[in-house]
Amino acid sequence: MDASRLADDLATNLRALRAASGLTQAQLASRAAVPRSTLANLEVGGGNPTLAVLARLAGALRVSIEELVSAPQARCRIFRRGALPEEGRAPGARVQKLLPDPVPGMAIDRMELAAGATLAGVPHRPGTREYLYCERGRLILSTGGERLELEAGDVAVFQGDRPHAYANRGTVPAVGFSVVAYVPTLG
Repeated sequence: MDASRLADDLATNLRALRAASGLTQAQLASRAAVPRSTLANLEVGGGNPTLAVLARLAGALRVSIEELVSAPQARCRIFRRGALPEEGRAPGARVQKLLPDPVPGMAIDRMELAAGATLAGVPHRPGTREYLYCERGRLILSTGGERLELEAGDVAVFQGDRPHAYANRGTVPAVGFSVVAYVPTLG
């Protein structure tokens, strides 16, 4: 890695993290037990800090050293159509992930079922709740011996740890969103 790029990334991250914490240079320097002049020099891309200085700054800002020296992350990202995983799990059925980054305890998928298509759901671990929102068309949810018909705007809540299936018995494509709320694992 280019040393000047590393210094620039450190400078950008230090300024942003310090500002986000509402700290002045003097306050951060005091918390990290480093001279204010050292911090000021690092915030303009100068200096060559030791690992000890980086560790103290990271600790004072409650971030990892990696977060201090890595390329700054954009505050917003866009994922263009087709960028997120999509799979055809059954003829006429497409399932697309809607969360690009893992969120502990949650999964959100968009499913599109062609007219006449059926999609078997995957039972999740015990205690899981699933929410099915019908965006367009008509969806039939079969679970636990029940058959629920959803129209656009309807939401069904069910135990996601049981066998379940989705179907479109209509003549036009149906679109639904599945939100799975997993039960936290112990240990």
